Amino acid sequence: MNLKDFYSNISLWGLQYGTRLITGIFVLLIGLWIIRLLKKLVQARMSKREIHSSLQPFFLSLTITGLNILLFYMVLDIVGIPMTIFATVLGTAGVAVGLALSGTFQNFAGGVLILLLKPFALDDNIVAQGVDGVVTSIQIFYTVVLTGDNKTVIIPNGKLFNEVIINVTREGKRRVDFEIKLGYAVNVDEVTAIIRDAIKKVDTILPKYEPIIGVSAMEIDGVKFIVKVWSNTNVYSATNYKLQEHILRDLKAAGVKLPGVV
Repeated sequence: MNLKDFYSNISLWGLQYGTRLITGIFVLLIGLWIIRLLKKLVQARMSKREIHSSLQPFFLSLTITGLNILLFYMVLDIVGIPMTIFATVLGTAGVAVGLALSGTFQNFAGGVLILLLKPFALDDNIVAQGVDGVVTSIQIFYTVVLTGDNKTVIIPNGKLFNEVIINVTREGKRRVDFEIKLGYAVNVDEVTAIIRDAIKKVDTILPKYEPIIGVSAMEIDGVKFIVKVWSNTNVYSATNYKLQEHILRDLKAAGVKLPGVV
């Protein structure tokens, strides 16, 4: 091939592909500029909608990555490079990664739903997966719960969201329920009055709710009294303990015979 033929081939290639290449570069630069603008818009939109801070980087990254991939395919199509091989490689890789990370994706999906639907929040007391404790951290893949005896429990979000979650804190108040078993020789009215007086001694009991006191069951070896009062959630356990202590002391002071006491 002589120099004349070389220049002729170069000119032919330039006429055939040069325009596509220049157009592709132009589209690439304009596309990257538009993606940067969209990134700022998405960030502002998520902040305005108060999307959880743990989700914002993921959604932003997912959006920008998707736009970059779309722009990449668009530029390849304009330049004239066949995309079949890229589609095949990406499809195969996607299937392999999906199979390998199926459990991880489940936990991720659970984390996203928890952060969006908010069945509980930080510092809420929840009962889930056999764990009763306070939520100290909500991550994309797992939730951290601190139990009453100071154990840190890490629960995968996939299992957590797909099972029953009891949010103890959300309503702000809880009812304290317990039973007292006494012999048949006791005077029901006297015991009821003693319990009612004991309730007045516990200042964490909410006075706006009328306490429920009554006989809940009559068994062979005695009669059961049910006691139901309300307290704020954060003092539920303390209220329960104090009330039972006051009732026990007052019953003994009144000479009521307790089970097992001769």
